[in-house]
Amino acid sequence: MTAPHDRPTASELLQAVKEWMEQDLMAGVDGRLAFHVRVAMNMLDIVDREITLGAPMEVRHEEVLRGLGVASDAELSHKIRMGEWDTDFPQLLEALRPVVEDKVRVANPKYLR
Repeated sequence: MTAPHDRPTASELLQAVKEWMEQDLMAGVDGRLAFHVRVAMNMLDIVDREITLGAPMEVRHEEVLRGLGVASDAELSHKIRMGEWDTDFPQLLEALRPVVEDKVRVANPKYLR
């Protein structure tokens, strides 16, 4: 993050909370609460990746939609439901591949391996 915000950055704040959860909080909890703490730590990682990677992904997503001749995900979904991509479905899948990979890259990049 840049001006007007100073340090710590949003990413650094998220990392600090995650480290506190890992090092201090997890030691004192078990069972269901430990599971929820792990889920929360995963959520912090997702938010951090979205902040870090989000801007170029947003641009790429918009470019893909424009290339498909639609203005939004909702419009694309509608056209798919109406059968407009039935004859060119492989082409549609290939066009959407970067968008799906970006979503996975944010949600859990390990799945791209």
